[in-house]
Amino acid sequence: MKVAVVGTGYVGLVAGTCFADSGNDVIGVDNDVAKVRALRRGKIPIYEPGLSEMVQRNVADGRLSFTTDLGDAVRKSEIIFLAVGTPPKKDGHADLSAVFAVAEDTARAMTGYRVIVTKSTVPVGTADALRTRMARCTAHPFDIVSNPEFMKEGAALEDFLKPERVVIGAASERAVEVMRELYAPFMRTGAAFVEMDNRSAEMSKYAANAMLAARISFMNEIANICEAAQADVTKVRRAIGLDSRIGPRFLFPGVGYGGSCFPKDVQALGATARAYGYTARILESVETVNQDQKRVLFDKIARHFGARLRGRTIAVWGLAFKPQTDDMREAPSIVVIDHLLKAGAQVRAYDPVAHATARKVFGTRITYCSSQYAVLRGADALVLITEWNEFRNPDFARIKRLLQEPVIFDGRNQYELAEMRERGFAYYSIGRPVVGA
Repeated sequence: MKVAVVGTGYVGLVAGTCFADSGNDVIGVDNDVAKVRALRRGKIPIYEPGLSEMVQRNVADGRLSFTTDLGDAVRKSEIIFLAVGTPPKKDGHADLSAVFAVAEDTARAMTGYRVIVTKSTVPVGTADALRTRMARCTAHPFDIVSNPEFMKEGAALEDFLKPERVVIGAASERAVEVMRELYAPFMRTGAAFVEMDNRSAEMSKYAANAMLAARISFMNEIANICEAAQADVTKVRRAIGLDSRIGPRFLFPGVGYGGSCFPKDVQALGATARAYGYTARILESVETVNQDQKRVLFDKIARHFGARLRGRTIAVWGLAFKPQTDDMREAPSIVVIDHLLKAGAQVRAYDPVAHATARKVFGTRITYCSSQYAVLRGADALVLITEWNEFRNPDFARIKRLLQEPVIFDGRNQYELAEMRERGFAYYSIGRPVVGA
């Protein structure tokens, strides 16, 4: 099939590359000339395991190409995916200006029937608005399909190639059959192909992300209560996760969620509720708890050092909002580090892939180190913020030698309390008793 994907950001690039890898002819469209030139050479602007190699292979094989010419891509394609950004406005609503502009330009370029697919995360009613806007710009027939993505950064290829479900919202059986054919190669593992109306499909994406965000904020609340009551949230998490009605996933407390999806989608769903005259009280609490949780680790550091924090050197492990990505959007590390800097501390940081992204956030306000141990040399404490695999089983004897004081603040509960006690560390984690302080 012939496919155009408008927008070569995270969602568009992954989707387009995976469609090309399954044998389709895919054109990626972007208005950033420099980005398009780089993509044509196989250089990608994001870090996602395996994606660079897949882009290079499909470009070399001629199935994947990139252009700045939207009109040409639309004329050559049967299916046009809209994967442009929908950033939050100040009131929480998603900004749909880019989606509408691209859709109208697409309509003007059409030469016959096209299936227009919203891959961007868009609020309820967007498909209806697109039908109205596009109908003003073309006499050619078209269908609007709502096809939300459910990829996790760091595991996007696996999620796309082997999905748990594919959600298709459409008012036309013709469009549904086109999408069924396009997704057929990815359905062989037994994934559900879920058909529904556009509005329900649009809501499904927001509801899924809001539910996951709510589980994270709920566990962070439980962790904070456990800490106050001197219970151990790790044991509580294991106990409740064995309940089949609850399950073990997304029950890990920490320093709050970040990234490009959960924060903006929770806000956008709340804004949608308000637009329909409903106050989403749980969603408001989810967001409030998450913002407060991002400060919890700094508060532990401030209590430990007290007035001695000014002038101290703090080593940070992990800058990205989660492992296997260089994404710094809404990352908890930003809040923790900003508070440390305001308190007069010096910050040295290490992340396996996010240094370039972090420089755009912090500039020269912090020092970037080349390894997880180099960052510790002469530091007064270690703060673990992102749970990269290489941080799970470190050389604790080496850590102790390199630090000025044997103090670890662990925002992801990576280490066992008994081991930290035995090794002589002062150890602060989330929702568990403090060791050695």
